[in-house]
Amino acid sequence: MTKIAEAFQNKKAFIGFLTAGDPSLECTEKFIIKMEEAGAALIEIGIPFSDPIAEGPVIQSANIRALSNPNGCTTDQVFEMVERVSKKVSVPLVFLTYLNPVFKYGYDRFFARCASAGISGIIVPDMPLEEKGEVADIAAKHGVDVISLIAPTSKERIAKIAKSATGYIYIVSSMGVTGMRSEITTESIVRVVKENTSVPAAIGFGINTPEQAKKYAGIADGVIVGSAIVKIIEKYGENAAEPVYNYVKEMADAVK
Repeated sequence: MTKIAEAFQNKKAFIGFLTAGDPSLECTEKFIIKMEEAGAALIEIGIPFSDPIAEGPVIQSANIRALSNPNGCTTDQVFEMVERVSKKVSVPLVFLTYLNPVFKYGYDRFFARCASAGISGIIVPDMPLEEKGEVADIAAKHGVDVISLIAPTSKERIAKIAKSATGYIYIVSSMGVTGMRSEITTESIVRVVKENTSVPAAIGFGINTPEQAKKYAGIADGVIVGSAIVKIIEKYGENAAEPVYNYVKEMADAVK
């Protein structure tokens, strides 16, 4: 059984996201440890990118802050941070990035480095199903799951995406970019996914309150929260470890 499968085994999974290098890679390492301590079953790590097209203003700003870091925040430096922190946590770590940085790094080199650093999966928001084959076999060779996204616009493609999924499925709760919202409708998407695969499904985009987390954990296998965590990091900066812990614990407890 993979580490990702274990994260969902016999429980609902709270999945937290943060941007690597915001406000520093040393802080990111601390925050990841705190998120695990607070009950996160899986942690997504954003590799800073200059054009994060799926992200709203909160995570866009985090990318800018990370890329502006005077000590740097290159892909190699992110890998080095993950190599350190993966020895200190037991939860699976998943990268969220865009296809251009992976292509530029070199597919085989990138996924080999993922394997050695302790990365269990990768999410690539700008890679549609039709292009997944470009990286899927290489990733699989190195034991890295390519996480599929399903959005409300997927419609008749939902079943096809679900059947080819590995790791877990990231269900996009609503149209638009990442951010905090007050209403989410995803029940029909989850139903079609469940009819076509046994791969766990987690709902993300917009969830930010314990009430929402509890509700959508009742529909899916897990809940993903990013912008709300990144906003706490933006507010508290280097002192965000405890606020992040407190928020993640509240959300993880609601999911359970």
